[in-house]
Amino acid sequence: MIWKLFLAFIQVGLFSVGGGYAAIPLIQDQIVNIHQLMTIEQFSDLITIAEMTPGPISINSSTFVGMQLAGVPGVIICTIGCIIPSFIICLLLAHFYYKYRDFGGIGTVLASLRPAVVALIGSAGLSILTIGIFRDGVIAVQNIQYIEMVLFAVCLYLLRKFKTNPIMIILGSGFVGTLLYLAV
Repeated sequence: MIWKLFLAFIQVGLFSVGGGYAAIPLIQDQIVNIHQLMTIEQFSDLITIAEMTPGPISINSSTFVGMQLAGVPGVIICTIGCIIPSFIICLLLAHFYYKYRDFGGIGTVLASLRPAVVALIGSAGLSILTIGIFRDGVIAVQNIQYIEMVLFAVCLYLLRKFKTNPIMIILGSGFVGTLLYLAV
């Protein structure tokens, strides 16, 4: 299993362009879909914890997945697997960038990557939203989780209309959600 985790996170580190949120669909695909090491609900819970923990989301996610599946060796292997490709690619790109930084095509290449990054981040957001609002992540009317949907709508309204502090939104929604679930 350690070898599977290492190869999975090497691929995540290698193909996640655009930051941590762009890595979430790749991690989900590797861990939930391809290797079936977790259910989508377990993965969603780990991503939620990783988002609330300080630090890069991709590293936090790999650390939590590794801990859940293989303990401390899993933490080390998953984190190293996630970091190594980026480290090597950054070293190579820095070398070539300094060597060819006056070449006009560099800006064009970087600008052409922006739409792909936006799509990956959007995909991660939609995936998390679907899991949060629909039971088992299956979009159907009978699977709607009404408490989560109302909390999401209220939080989104507060964020957009009143520019409420996101930390207060997180704490408030956690408190209100806990009260609602205890009452139901």
